Amino acid sequence: MSHINSRRSGDTRAQIIRVGAKHFIEDGYTKTTMKLLSQELDLSPGNITFYFSTKDHLLAVLINELFDFQNSVMERSVTNEKDPIFVYCLEFVTIAALCAENEVAKDFYTSAYTSPYTLDLIRKKGTQKARIVFGDFCKGFSEEDWIATEAVVCGIEYGAITVSEKNTELRLVAERALNSIMILYGVPEHLREQRISRALSLDYKDLGRRILFEFREYIDKLNEASEI
Repeated sequence: MSHINSRRSGDTRAQIIRVGAKHFIEDGYTKTTMKLLSQELDLSPGNITFYFSTKDHLLAVLINELFDFQNSVMERSVTNEKDPIFVYCLEFVTIAALCAENEVAKDFYTSAYTSPYTLDLIRKKGTQKARIVFGDFCKGFSEEDWIATEAVVCGIEYGAITVSEKNTELRLVAERALNSIMILYGVPEHLREQRISRALSLDYKDLGRRILFEFREYIDKLNEASEI
């Protein structure tokens, strides 16, 4: 079930989300303004802020959907693979590759990691995912352990998505970043090496190019239904 729902005026809210997604993905989060959205939608700024008080709040709705969508794309891409650690590694290298070669995508993702509002959401979703993926290796973790570890992981993720492929070997960055994350979660060395190697053996760059295009289509279809 989608997170994008509204109890009233669903068509207006859905239109804001669709247009926001279009501009965030095509032009970048930084260049997109609430004034631009209000002009394109022919709505007053007050109408926009009734639904989303800041641009960060609109970004948070999209990030909430995007992180679940990314995982589903990874799972569909490896239909015969049920290992959650491998899927986790593949998603990591895919997003890092996308940001390395697409400046608009990098702006979109780095904005999410640098906004306190969306960063809090990313950490919560990351903690939920980590419990599923790494729970068997973290039997003694307290709630504070999960929260603190994911805070460190978010820093590693941010470092990976800000890498420029022109100046740095992306594969090496992804390998070391994933290795560091899995050490934090207690994954044995042989499993770390195997899962990372398998993820890096796939065409993760092509997969990355598909992510935002397919996400834009997904958001359009999702909100077309909300407008009915």
